[in-house]
Amino acid sequence: MRNFEFPVDHSHANSVNETVGDVKRLRVSAIVTALLLAGLAAWLIYLAHPWSYIVGAVVALLAVTSLWVAFWAPKKVGSVEKLYAEGPLVPAVVAVARPRGATLLALVDVAKPSADRPHYALVTRNIRALPGHSLTNVGERVPSIAVLSDRSTRSTADTWQMVSPMPIAWGTKDQKVIRRAADSISGAEWKLLAKSIPLAEQVPRAENQQIPIDL
Repeated sequence: MRNFEFPVDHSHANSVNETVGDVKRLRVSAIVTALLLAGLAAWLIYLAHPWSYIVGAVVALLAVTSLWVAFWAPKKVGSVEKLYAEGPLVPAVVAVARPRGATLLALVDVAKPSADRPHYALVTRNIRALPGHSLTNVGERVPSIAVLSDRSTRSTADTWQMVSPMPIAWGTKDQKVIRRAADSISGAEWKLLAKSIPLAEQVPRAENQQIPIDL
């Protein structure tokens, strides 16, 4: 696995990193949902009917589950520093320019450490903003870190089920760092990715939203 070390600009990452933003929104949504469900459960129990006690207990359990998600999600994802430190450095390019953002196409080895060989795949991510890069320039090189995870802890597959590129530019404003990251990726990978841009629209329809590719 190819790692890339650099000093993460925490304030910059908190303001522009969409992975961090997604976790924050999930946490806020879960807390709001938990509060609403807790209020509904209290009202049902207050009615003091046999059926309302049962329904109220179920709703209360849902409230606890939602609250657990609010505290579990940040721990599951980890800090932005940890994501950048532990994720592999991968090439990504602007594949589709959109009115309110762009689609990134990345080349990622999705094999788990237990796999006996690499498993390269094309993955995409829709983004809204990317300081330091042009979102209208199709083919723009966007060195990134791959965030790898499974939907379930019970997965026994040799490859990660969920893969998402997280641009280096979401962790620093330093153009020298971004260029160093791009230079750390082989020219062959960048060329293969550039040739694969027409496949970007097919990725969301593929299994696990990944298109296997030979490197």
